[in-house]
Amino acid sequence: MTEPFSTGKVISHYRIMSRLGAGGMGEVYLAEDLRLGRKVALKLLPAQYMRDEDRVRRFEQEARAASALNHPNILTIYEIGQAGGVHFIVTEFIEGGTLRQRLARGPLPLSETLEVAIQAASALNAAHEAGIVHRDVKPENIMLRPDGYVKVLDFGLAKLTERAAAPADPEALTLVKAETDPGTVMGTAHYMSPEQARGTGVDARTDIFSLGIVIYEMAAGRPPFTGGTASDVMAAILRADPVPLATQAPGTPEDLEWCVGRALSKDREGRHRGVGDLLGDLKRLKVRLEFEAELGRVSGRQSGGVAARPGRRPRLRRAIESIAVLPLANASDDPQAEYLSDGITESIINSLLRLPKLRVVPRGTVFRYKGREVDPLEAGRELGVRAVFCGRVLQVGDSLVIKAELIDVAQESQLWGEQYRRRLTDIFAIEEEISREISEKLRLRLSGEEKRRLVQRYTESLDAYHLYLKGRYYTNKRTGEWIRKGIEHLQKAIDLDPNYALAHAGLADAYALLGSSTGGWAPREAYPRAKAAALRALALDNTLGEAHTSLGFFRLLYDWDFPAAEREYCRAIELTPSYANAHDGYGFYLKATGQHEAAIRECQQALKLDPLSLFTTLSLGWAYYFARQYDRVVEQSRKALELDPNFGFAHWHAGMGYVRQGKFDEAIAALQRAVVLAGGGPNFVAHLGHAFAVAGREEEARRVLAQLRELSEVQYVSSYHCAIICLGLGEADQAFALLERAYEERAGFLAFLRVEPMFDPVRDDARFKDLISRVRPDEETGMAHG
Repeated sequence: MTEPFSTGKVISHYRIMSRLGAGGMGEVYLAEDLRLGRKVALKLLPAQYMRDEDRVRRFEQEARAASALNHPNILTIYEIGQAGGVHFIVTEFIEGGTLRQRLARGPLPLSETLEVAIQAASALNAAHEAGIVHRDVKPENIMLRPDGYVKVLDFGLAKLTERAAAPADPEALTLVKAETDPGTVMGTAHYMSPEQARGTGVDARTDIFSLGIVIYEMAAGRPPFTGGTASDVMAAILRADPVPLATQAPGTPEDLEWCVGRALSKDREGRHRGVGDLLGDLKRLKVRLEFEAELGRVSGRQSGGVAARPGRRPRLRRAIESIAVLPLANASDDPQAEYLSDGITESIINSLLRLPKLRVVPRGTVFRYKGREVDPLEAGRELGVRAVFCGRVLQVGDSLVIKAELIDVAQESQLWGEQYRRRLTDIFAIEEEISREISEKLRLRLSGEEKRRLVQRYTESLDAYHLYLKGRYYTNKRTGEWIRKGIEHLQKAIDLDPNYALAHAGLADAYALLGSSTGGWAPREAYPRAKAAALRALALDNTLGEAHTSLGFFRLLYDWDFPAAEREYCRAIELTPSYANAHDGYGFYLKATGQHEAAIRECQQALKLDPLSLFTTLSLGWAYYFARQYDRVVEQSRKALELDPNFGFAHWHAGMGYVRQGKFDEAIAALQRAVVLAGGGPNFVAHLGHAFAVAGREEEARRVLAQLRELSEVQYVSSYHCAIICLGLGEADQAFALLERAYEERAGFLAFLRVEPMFDPVRDDARFKDLISRVRPDEETGMAHG
């Protein structure tokens, strides 16, 4: 520590007037500048910090950079020099006291807390923009002037005290307390960031953490991390969660608690991206509180002057936990650009789906709004979400214009709006920026890993990306011809970038659709390709919930490996909790294994996540069907038809319910409608034939059977489809012969033999029990069906 100097002592051209105090960085004096006749603050630096010439040189460079900052909230540095072997810094003299002295009287009112925090953040923001990190933000380094101005002191000084490596003794990091505040245990350790406590490298985000501590202390009257020694404090900073601010300071606005909590993220990736973001949040909160206060005053006057209850603070919104990303409109004249607007929409949805704290309405539901002029607020209320993202995409040559906004449905207000004008080659950066903006405006507290996943880039090839978008666009049309076109584009994307995990996952979905009951490909041809694509996607990125879901369907419908299917679905749900397809897939596993109540619950969860999805609506109906709750089967079909009267699958589903109820006329009418709407697909035709058979209309059933056999000469028709007609006709021998062929084909419907009501008449047949034992070798062959 520098020796104290007496009043009247002259150092260079500064005459000491009085001693102001002492700290870890030396003695501070009020002095007179003899040349300019003004009062200054003279800080004398300890000799031990000045012995390393390289460190002194770096310090002087940074101090000079700080002296160039022209900001009303940053203490002005006049001079750095030495005289008579004494190193000193000369700064403007500030009337007033430190924030530490103010805190000695107790916590600050909310308005004063925000005012000090905003000015301090403004100072740090200016410094960070100039490439200067403070490294020692604490109440001792924040001065409060009587006129309300806040001044941040000592930019660059903390760097002078940094050690070359992490210290072995954590107490060595503790600077001595300010002499003007004998009531505190010590100074700096309370305000360190986790990276400082570890002795690792720091960046601008370390100042955000320290300022978060200061804001917490201003509101609560005590710091968030405490302990009997510096080591205890740093252990708390590294491992302990602070007591919620509202617990320490009742009435704290939720916005402020969220803001401080984000600043105090132990993983710096989870903090604000920059102090400018923190500053923006604080300013918005201040404006909102002032507006609420003025509104309260006006309301009080209008109601006869009744004053608001003292100390009551307005409740502000929490983090928004649900969102719908409406299809971005294609504002281009070229309809061929439709894939781009759809693809950007889907990319944003997929990014947000990776966040476990957010419910994202799936693509299948939001795309029902495609091409419609829709009020975002009405859509948000219909979908049951708190926020709606919407916008338009315009492609002009190699330029891209995206206009987007985020709407708070509950508050009926805009959370954020932006227009991007970039080159098409910048599409990755635009999508990443939009996803970040959405997560931040929703006030989601993300870990570093969650932030990384949010903006994870799966390819650097723009051409591969566009091929991928086109492949998804075509596959989502869900007809055999379009799916095959989708596969062609996805494969081209993979040829350009063999490590493009999303393209492999898309390929897995496309082949699985072709191998489904309506896809038209033989299972042995389609499903192994789906499996290979899913496994390749997971080898590249094991966190892809979509690929785990695709692999789950393969394990269930082709391998008939039910435990493996369950593992894949559960892993998909763990990775992407709001991915409705994962819940739906797990629901199918539960249906196939006869866990009816659990299946219904899981399908209800999928429907909650995807409320307007036609297929998810019917999936719940299938859970009721296998549980023999046929009234609910028909009811669920009607719900799907209310959404789309021409949805062939819903008519098929209703027909199956009517068959089991013995309402054969209604069943046949519904199934005939399904056949027409589905273009005569074998699945729908076969179930119509089964309805004819059990209704006693044998001639029509045999005509359908002949039609399927004729169709099988030109395309794949599952032997299972012919088997259910023979079963309805009472021809058990022929039915079991066909089921054996279906077993060799690996027909997906066989996964549900254990629960399918159509097989109840032959459930005690030894041939049926043998078939189940081969499809489900891990299960008992008996089955309770109801």
